[in-house]
Amino acid sequence: MKAIVLRQPGNAEVLSYEEVPTPQVRPGWSLMKVKGFGINRSEIFTRNGWSPSVKLPRILGIEGVGMISETTDTKRLPVGQKVITLMGGLGRQFNGSYAEYTLVPNEQLYPVTTDLPWADLAAIPETFFTAYGSLLKLDLQSDDTLLVRGATSGVGVAIVKLAKAMGVGSVIGTTRNLAKAAQLKAVGFDQVVQDVDNHLDLTAVADKGIELIGPLTMTDTLKAMKKASILCVTGELGGVWSTDFDPIGSLPMDGFLTAFSSESITEAKLQALLDIIAVSQIDVTPEKVFDLAHTADAQAYLDSAHSFGKVVVLN
Repeated sequence: MKAIVLRQPGNAEVLSYEEVPTPQVRPGWSLMKVKGFGINRSEIFTRNGWSPSVKLPRILGIEGVGMISETTDTKRLPVGQKVITLMGGLGRQFNGSYAEYTLVPNEQLYPVTTDLPWADLAAIPETFFTAYGSLLKLDLQSDDTLLVRGATSGVGVAIVKLAKAMGVGSVIGTTRNLAKAAQLKAVGFDQVVQDVDNHLDLTAVADKGIELIGPLTMTDTLKAMKKASILCVTGELGGVWSTDFDPIGSLPMDGFLTAFSSESITEAKLQALLDIIAVSQIDVTPEKVFDLAHTADAQAYLDSAHSFGKVVVLN
């Protein structure tokens, strides 16, 4: 089969498009024919050499959509079943979705029912599930103002689309580049605020918030939260994994700080997300679509200053 193999850290050009053996099915694992996958920042971090736990060579890809090709669970995962897979070591502890086929533990293959085309479905797993799971943490109310720190990311765009479908009042998005303001408003943001040197000129404006930049900006984001607000820390786009944090001095009065990890995925939650997308007719079309041979170009685009929204690769 064809696959994208990372053999050494570096820029996007180190991703090698080559022929490798198709994985052989073993007990408790099934083979998925990969129809598409999204590109994620964490994969770029790994490519850069920032994931010491990932042993090279490795086929990257922490998410994917496709069909069961060979199975060891004929009842739950019959051949031809449409499935989604993500996280759980995919593309990190074992080879991932940057390939024509990937071998995945059965418990990490989630059967789904959807009529979405493959490009749209490929834009959903990690991005929209992360957005959905984060929003569920916030006890959203119809009169809430929601702040999204890191709005131009794929997850940021997914958040505003889902939040509006779930009935939130207004949504503020942040960006380092105000040239993207029109794009952000086009996908649903009511207000766009510039992030200048990891600082927002905002004080106590948001009832709920989602932090996608991570520890780098979390304390600054908390200054924009109102009394009795909830902030969910979800991403680490800032490339900083930890920070000194004084909860007494940083949390707003009666405020709550929580976090989301997409490791909390379940089959029921995934299907509920797909149902919301279908009923609300949410546009999940990716911003850019590449083919497998040009996965390096897909990563390079996402890593560029002009990227916006979700980038996917189709087989």
